[in-house]
Amino acid sequence: MTFRPKYVTFDCHGTLIFFDMAGAARRIYGEMLSPERMNAFIRSFSAYRLDEVLGAWKPYAEVVHNSLERTCRKHGVPFRPEDALRIYNEVPTWGPHLDVPAGLAKVAKDIPLVILSNAMKDQIPHNIAKLGAPFHKVITAEEVGSYKPQMNGFERMFEILGCGPEDVTHVSSSFRYDLMTAYDLGIKSKVWVNRGHEPANPFYEYTEIRDIGGLPGVFGL
Repeated sequence: MTFRPKYVTFDCHGTLIFFDMAGAARRIYGEMLSPERMNAFIRSFSAYRLDEVLGAWKPYAEVVHNSLERTCRKHGVPFRPEDALRIYNEVPTWGPHLDVPAGLAKVAKDIPLVILSNAMKDQIPHNIAKLGAPFHKVITAEEVGSYKPQMNGFERMFEILGCGPEDVTHVSSSFRYDLMTAYDLGIKSKVWVNRGHEPANPFYEYTEIRDIGGLPGVFGL
């Protein structure tokens, strides 16, 4: 029998929204770095962002600032605070992957949609407005006081929704930010959107889809 959850919960940036941190970095540093060095810079920027969210909560502007400063230091590139602010201010302007609106709208007709996002409360509405589907609840890292992959956000989400890990299907394109934690917390129903961010890892027991267009089929819709 096809599992029909009480809620479908989502990561937002990267999974639903085209999270263009790499493009933002290229727009600022692309002319001063060779293609090989630029690719290495982007990998470091991604790794330092993850490292920055593992401690106590701080505003996402600080996450971007600190991770960019550390990346510039590692790669011998001059750091300017205004560059970090420019990247941070781009985030609310980014829209969905092309496959997202139609797939989300189809699922939303039958199952309430929820977002658990590493975002600020003043950023996320601009992104959500571009997704083309209604959301039952949008929960931010700012609201819960921690970033994924820490467990607290998921636990607070369960409290807010009045449900448990057995009641949701969690959807993400990232193992490191979402699906590993979901696995550890006992969320049995997980969907990995393979956007090429990370390699497959079947240990974490998920259904793989190529894009959100494949999500309705997971629920037999």
